[in-house]
Amino acid sequence: MKDAMHEPSSSDPAARLRRAGLRPTRQRVALARLLFGVEDRHVTAEGLHAEASAAAMEVSLATVYNTLNQFTHAGLLREVVVQSGRSYFDTNTGNHHHFFHERTGLLQDIPAGALSVAGLPPPPPGAKVARVDVVIRLTDDD
Repeated sequence: MKDAMHEPSSSDPAARLRRAGLRPTRQRVALARLLFGVEDRHVTAEGLHAEASAAAMEVSLATVYNTLNQFTHAGLLREVVVQSGRSYFDTNTGNHHHFFHERTGLLQDIPAGALSVAGLPPPPPGAKVARVDVVIRLTDDD
């Protein structure tokens, strides 16, 4: 993943896409404008599609999924899988972990350094650990 792509307030989405090796199509630029605003955020494909529709952008849900996957592959986003078939896309590509509120579906960052993971087993021969992702699941305090 290219951490250098983590630019929360980039004012030129087309240039940002080019730096990531992506062609800045009209739809990619429009979705990048929605995604990469002032602060980091977590979005689902469905949520981003709804934002695009509210902004009068004509883009299919399939295009949103494809674009999110392309942005993730290029290092502009980080995919956080919270359960089978349910992913969020995080604009913060730096090293950090997450809280996931199971009732509301809210995903929140845990600041880098606030959690340490110890006792990892050695990876199989020929492999190395690229990153450790921790999702702490929260329920209501009943």
